[in-house]
Amino acid sequence: MESRKCLKHIFISILGAVTVFFIYLNCNWKLEVIDIPAAAAPGESRWEDPGPYHVAYPRNYKFIMDDTATCKTTTPFLVLMVPVAANDVAARDTIRKTWGNETLVLGQQIEILFIVGLPGGADAEQQQEKLKQENLQHHDLIQANFQDSYHNLTIKTMMMLEWLAVHCVKASYVMKVDSDILLHVQNLVKLLLSPSAAKKNYMTGLVWWHSPVLRNPFIKFYMPRSVIAESEYPPYPLGMAYVMSLDLPAKILSVSPQIKPIYIEDAYLGMCLKNLNITPTDPPEQTMFIVNPKHPLSGCSLSKVIAVTTTSIPQMTSYWERSRQPEAKC
Repeated sequence: MESRKCLKHIFISILGAVTVFFIYLNCNWKLEVIDIPAAAAPGESRWEDPGPYHVAYPRNYKFIMDDTATCKTTTPFLVLMVPVAANDVAARDTIRKTWGNETLVLGQQIEILFIVGLPGGADAEQQQEKLKQENLQHHDLIQANFQDSYHNLTIKTMMMLEWLAVHCVKASYVMKVDSDILLHVQNLVKLLLSPSAAKKNYMTGLVWWHSPVLRNPFIKFYMPRSVIAESEYPPYPLGMAYVMSLDLPAKILSVSPQIKPIYIEDAYLGMCLKNLNITPTDPPEQTMFIVNPKHPLSGCSLSKVIAVTTTSIPQMTSYWERSRQPEAKC
């Protein structure tokens, strides 16, 4: 009898603990990922809270910093677009001093832009002023008036495509590349000049095939069936770095109103590509895009790579310097 009572108390305690945990998880998730749009200005439509799995796009976002000459008075072969946190000056400066400083490669003009949203926090106004001063010096920042956050990466990506669709239709290719990626620009240009790179409907990178929709609510990138019923995402290139022909931004934007945007930005692009009946292309070699490398990279690996994740600014700088040396024998 005593043992039954004891078991009953243990069961009730466990049940209570689990209930409290789920309440905490639910509240914490909402606090972390929901980014409720700012109050509507007079005459502006109010937008519903998109919830934890979608983002507030399309919306009447505007570009508030955009004085670059790229694609306006120039026609580059390749535009490099780097989505980066508004306050991450160190990453931008490192890229400007390394692979972002390579402007003429194999006879092709390369230009780089950084895309940011609105800074947040108590010092948002000071951060915004610093961004303005930074852009006065470099003229390479594109800023739109959405809140810059991890949860809003899909918004940042779609705004990037909006900008490209308006300004860069005469350029050939664009590469979206994260700020912690070492980009071997010469190898990238070699790929894009090769017959394997199509001029239209072309997107490549580290393509995720048969990527499962994760149903475990305790892990990152959880997605309930009520949002996505399918068990797999359509194929998509991983968001670390992907390249596309510059006819695609406008095409992706044309179908995006039919597909409610989820916060997983690269998977959302795959959903748009599926709607367009376009399949991303695997690179000629899987060693060209490495998301989880074993550091330090060998000279052989560096000679083949196009994009690889780095763990620090010194590491990116070191790899870039080594990549500019004569190719290592493999």
